[in-house]
Amino acid sequence: MTQEEKYKEIFIAPIRESACYLPKFGHNKTSGFSLTEFQNLYGKDLFYRWLGLDTPLMYSAHKLAGGITSIYRQIGIGCERLVREIFMDTLGLSSSDVQWSYTIENGDGKKRVLSLDGRIVFDAIQNQSQKKRFLEWKNDVLDYLKLSESIKKIINGVVFEVRQGYKSKDSKRQNADIANATNSYINGYIPCLMVMSSQIDDTIVSRYSHSKWLILQGYVNETPITSTYDFYKDIVGFDLATFMENNQAYFKNEVYRVLKILSESQ
Repeated sequence: MTQEEKYKEIFIAPIRESACYLPKFGHNKTSGFSLTEFQNLYGKDLFYRWLGLDTPLMYSAHKLAGGITSIYRQIGIGCERLVREIFMDTLGLSSSDVQWSYTIENGDGKKRVLSLDGRIVFDAIQNQSQKKRFLEWKNDVLDYLKLSESIKKIINGVVFEVRQGYKSKDSKRQNADIANATNSYINGYIPCLMVMSSQIDDTIVSRYSHSKWLILQGYVNETPITSTYDFYKDIVGFDLATFMENNQAYFKNEVYRVLKILSESQ
């Protein structure tokens, strides 16, 4: 298997799992409900039966809506895995090098481990030309974020939260990310929100920027401190935009196949 074939499979494999999605209708049924089970569930509910919600059309709508949410989630997982693999292959890093987690203590005294999706420690990069690029990029980022001199002195790497897009208004998720930023700086890392698409809410950009997150978005031909794809091409040394462009027919076919399966009611 070539490197390109490996990357294609890493990225698309999670998305294929969405084809197996079955709606759960608020119940703790691991495998979800089939059409027959759905009709039995809704058929026993007097109110829903009176409204005719036990129809296969309603099931199809739930399956497609939930399946689309699943696709977005699985695309995010594929992005996370691809990011780590590219870091390892291109920069000569190990699996432990590209992972980062930390432990916090909850109010009840129990400890919880939190993790981000990727990490690059500058001193772990053995190739001196690559390392030089990252150190120069780091200095540009530190100036761009307007960090204090005391923080600048302890920065030795960057940690990544990878998203396919980010339009959620989930305050709990946002608050957790703000806490992640604080812990990243404490441990000497620049926190970077890496978004693969250009789909990110303006208020999220404003709030994360205020919390000193570096935000890379899915644009091309900008700068490596604002663009995900320019960061990959100019700093990491892998042309991710060209990889996606060259394989778009394959990706479109796989996503279409999943959507077609989800649109069927059975």
